[in-house]
Amino acid sequence: MKVAQVLLEMLKGYEVRHVFGLPGETTLPWYETWRGFGEIEHVLTRDERSSAFMADGYAKASGRPGICESPSVGSTHILPGIAESFKGANPVIAFSSDIPLHMETRNMLTGLNQSALFAGITKATFTLTHPDEVPHVVRRAFRIATTGKPGPVHVRVPMDLLAREAESPDLTVQPDFARFPGHRPVAALSSIDRALAALEKAQRPVIVCGQGVLASRAFTPLQALAERYGAPVGTTINGKGAFDETHPLSLGVIGARGGTRYSNGRILDADCIFFVGCSTDSAGTDGWKIPVPGSGQTLIHLDVSGEELGNNYPEALPLLGDAKATLEVMLDRGRPIDRSVADSRAQANRMAREAFMASLSGCFSREGSPVHPMRFVRELEGALPENALIVADPGISAVYASAFLKLKGPGRKWIVNFSVGALGYGLPAGLGASYAHDGPVVVLTGDGSFGFTAGELETLKRSGRDVKVVLFNNECFGWIRATSRFSSGWSRFATDFSETDYPAVARGFGLEAGRAADSATLSRALEEIFRQKGPFFLEMPVLPEDEQVPPVPEWAEEAARLGLDCPY
Repeated sequence: MKVAQVLLEMLKGYEVRHVFGLPGETTLPWYETWRGFGEIEHVLTRDERSSAFMADGYAKASGRPGICESPSVGSTHILPGIAESFKGANPVIAFSSDIPLHMETRNMLTGLNQSALFAGITKATFTLTHPDEVPHVVRRAFRIATTGKPGPVHVRVPMDLLAREAESPDLTVQPDFARFPGHRPVAALSSIDRALAALEKAQRPVIVCGQGVLASRAFTPLQALAERYGAPVGTTINGKGAFDETHPLSLGVIGARGGTRYSNGRILDADCIFFVGCSTDSAGTDGWKIPVPGSGQTLIHLDVSGEELGNNYPEALPLLGDAKATLEVMLDRGRPIDRSVADSRAQANRMAREAFMASLSGCFSREGSPVHPMRFVRELEGALPENALIVADPGISAVYASAFLKLKGPGRKWIVNFSVGALGYGLPAGLGASYAHDGPVVVLTGDGSFGFTAGELETLKRSGRDVKVVLFNNECFGWIRATSRFSSGWSRFATDFSETDYPAVARGFGLEAGRAADSATLSRALEEIFRQKGPFFLEMPVLPEDEQVPPVPEWAEEAARLGLDCPY
């Protein structure tokens, strides 16, 4: 059996059904075999960068490792996606073909030291050197990707090896590692009991959930624990969906991206904060100001990664374990507080959050042109099918929806890339996620991000996936323009674009497309994109962020000084 066949058989054994990538000369020996192998679909992309983002989106939506592949010449192109998966703790296995290794020092075209390239942004990088080692390396790749803190693994495959025969390949797979978490360790019982004592004693407890709750699928024990102690639950922007945002205990998103004056204020006011599956990064804590290290608040930190426990808050009580497994043990060992106290905390949170949202009613109902993004969020919430998944690019595309769109019920209903935060993530990640999601995928992107991945509209048309693209058009890199204005006074240097007819671009790729030019046409436009299954492209002109300021804590004070409206 040729190595190319062994690779496909091993992937099939791990229940891989889709691989994202594009061809190159060094990959052709694999493709020769793949042509007759109908059990794994090769999803042709237009850019290797997109294939890595697709694998990342697929992994988040499916709970399985995402698989991408590239030729040697494209190995540098997949780095942004692999870096996002690495910093975002998302399991992706990236195969890159290569020139014959003995030709590397002879300057053969497309050859480079791929292992050095990937070493800093993967959990492991392997170079295949012998036909019989392929199954062993694939098994190891899946184990590493799905256990502990999940993350990407890189496998380098020399083109001459692909055509060689494996004499006795051991095609055994380990089903435990076909999904993630691969295994579920539980935190030490003594530490769990200390954490429970702190929660039982707290007068103003809160829970902060990161993406680890989504990866662990810890929704049921999380809600039960929150209700037991009457602890309001906030999520980071990456963790949005970990808790039902219509629940009385929901705070919504917290931090610098998607946090509000209300949700961030509750974190600052808490006497006990329980971080669950959260890396306590700068986005989720507003640059480590929510909460402030050394504030005197009791902190508890549950995470599957020892390197993250107390990383930015060393005073936190560490719980090293899987979120779902450890929360279940906490429920078994803990003592409920008085039911009336827990219920009154939930009622108080519900009323306070509703009052805060009511204070912003003018923004939600804003009429005219261009559309106010908060009006868009309100209309989208009404039009969104229950089984929809939202994938958003950084910037204006994500920040309003993360702050104000209430997701009903817990689960993976929201995907963003606020770990590294590269532009151009939304469309390819949405395409990748669509292969694992049974329902429409709504991609929220900006004209800045769209410029990176416009070619994937052809992939969308060719694949016919049920992906709806909503483009916020402010004719600039708006986030950078606003950051420049609010940090250094004023500058539009290197930010503004020329006028572009984006619906015409989409139609040029063969897609249905429309424009929501004002609030009067918005509702009808949103109805149109969900009218039938399949792709649709909708442009929505909006003001840039330095003119219509989004809810960003670091901008709110300066916006108020300048007399600008900021719904933080």
